[in-house]
Amino acid sequence: MNIILLSSFCKKKGSIDICVPGAIAWLVPGVALFSALLLWAGYELGGWQAEQGRAAAASAEMRQFLERERQQLAAAKAEQQAHLDALALRVAKLQAHLMRLDALGERLVSLGKLDGSEFDFSAEPAQGGAEAEIAGSLGAREIADSLHKIDRLLADREEKLRMLEAQLANRELIRETSLSGRPVEKGWISSLFGRRTDPVTGKKAYHHGIDFAGKEGEPVHAVAAGVVVRSEVERGYGNVVEVRHPDGYTTIYAHNKKNLVSKGDVVAKGQVIALLGSTGRSTGPHVHFEVHRQGKLVDPRRYIRAP
Repeated sequence: MNIILLSSFCKKKGSIDICVPGAIAWLVPGVALFSALLLWAGYELGGWQAEQGRAAAASAEMRQFLERERQQLAAAKAEQQAHLDALALRVAKLQAHLMRLDALGERLVSLGKLDGSEFDFSAEPAQGGAEAEIAGSLGAREIADSLHKIDRLLADREEKLRMLEAQLANRELIRETSLSGRPVEKGWISSLFGRRTDPVTGKKAYHHGIDFAGKEGEPVHAVAAGVVVRSEVERGYGNVVEVRHPDGYTTIYAHNKKNLVSKGDVVAKGQVIALLGSTGRSTGPHVHFEVHRQGKLVDPRRYIRAP
């Protein structure tokens, strides 16, 4: 382009001496302008590259920040899950505690012969009241502390209920094995313990027990829990049942129409062990009831009057 300009310039002036300076005068600004354009382009390119570097660094920093946040979030989530698992385990233990207490409560109701409808351990407790202002939800730590306190209270209550159960069971055992009550539900005393006129011979004799007269076939009950040591036919007594009890006691039930237990049987208090009859040396349907302690005869009246 400079050559063309130079040629054009020289034609107009008509002299080479005049053309050269003029061409130089045009060439120098062109080179300067071109150099300035190159410098500007280099500057802009450098700025763009620097901007790209800064953007890449910012992007890398953002990715690192997001990765750290993701890791922290995962750790917090794992810690929260661990807390939830611990709370779930504690709740499961409390539920097991409650089940044991319910079973123990039902056992105590049975031992204490309480009203089952009044002490129903399977029913939810009735609650209510006016709606109160909600202050806020409990935090995980507060819930864990509350569960820990409830667990301690349940353990304390369970221990006390077990002690009460042991006392009631011991009381029930004493009641079951203690001689009390009559061997028949119906009937009347037809002969007392001690000296009397023999109903067969009419002579003075010693009566070893108490006779309860009644209707033939009526049930005869054990007056205490124990073990049958004799169930047989004996001369004079007819069909007889003998039961051994704790503390060296034995009771005898004689003249039965039929014995309903056998030797070695364990009988409960109040269990029917025979049917009232008139077998053996007897003038009519009745049960002859004797009490022995340590092998010695005792008056049964003190036991039949006991509650």
